[in-house]
Amino acid sequence: MSRVVRAAILQTEWTGDKESMIELHEEYARSAAAQGVQVICFQELFYGPYFCQVQDIEYYAYAEGIPDGPTTKRFQELAKELNMVMILPMYENEMAGFLYNTAAVIDADGTYLGKYRKHHIPHVRGFWEKFYFRPGNEGFPVFDTAVGRVGVYICYDRHFPEGWRALGLHGAEIVFNPSATSRGLSKYLWQIEQPASAVANMYFIGAINRVGIEDLGDNDFYGTSYFADPRGQYVGDVASDTEAELVIRDLDLDVIVEVRNQWAFYRDRRPETYGPLTKG
Repeated sequence: MSRVVRAAILQTEWTGDKESMIELHEEYARSAAAQGVQVICFQELFYGPYFCQVQDIEYYAYAEGIPDGPTTKRFQELAKELNMVMILPMYENEMAGFLYNTAAVIDADGTYLGKYRKHHIPHVRGFWEKFYFRPGNEGFPVFDTAVGRVGVYICYDRHFPEGWRALGLHGAEIVFNPSATSRGLSKYLWQIEQPASAVANMYFIGAINRVGIEDLGDNDFYGTSYFADPRGQYVGDVASDTEAELVIRDLDLDVIVEVRNQWAFYRDRRPETYGPLTKG
């Protein structure tokens, strides 16, 4: 019997306030459940704007505790109701001055499984993230969920192959990359980086980007969310570059074993020769 997982990723626009954004995502989750979806991941910092376009302390107020904050608890209840694994990219407040770009992982029975904190933090025009986030400090966890072994790698992380590899070595079968990526140089990279990482590590990747221009800046978020398979090929069509879209795809996890038996990239690694890479 094949292990087919019906997975969803959601790209959408900023609604203008946190509560309506959360309600919108709840509606999409219910729609996904009605279509048989078993796991869903939202976009980076899903319940807010991408406030890193500016540097303003007022946006610290978007940060919450994880898992003790209200949004995690709210979606734990929804995950249990819908019998759906949920990945929730949020702004985390661990303690005063310790704020992270984080994704909480909720199992299909509503159990909080843990979180991933974004490791690589950019700080360039339109992406002033070091003003808001400390670098992740809890490694590259992989979560045993009702649909299989799931990992998370957030936005700018995708430019760094080491984390993708760590997730694969930790047993990931599906890795979600929630993002806020705007038109420009990154558009070409968006088309190649996740498929290249999927084939290099022989697992599925769900690449999620938001859409629209928000009132904080001129970043034009171009959507085009997609799933890539362990051969580096798109699973179905790529989403719109302008419109909100719930992308639902069936992922056959047995393909992972098939591809790993064909290519054997992990077998042929030479980690004993890679030590100098960590000393630069």
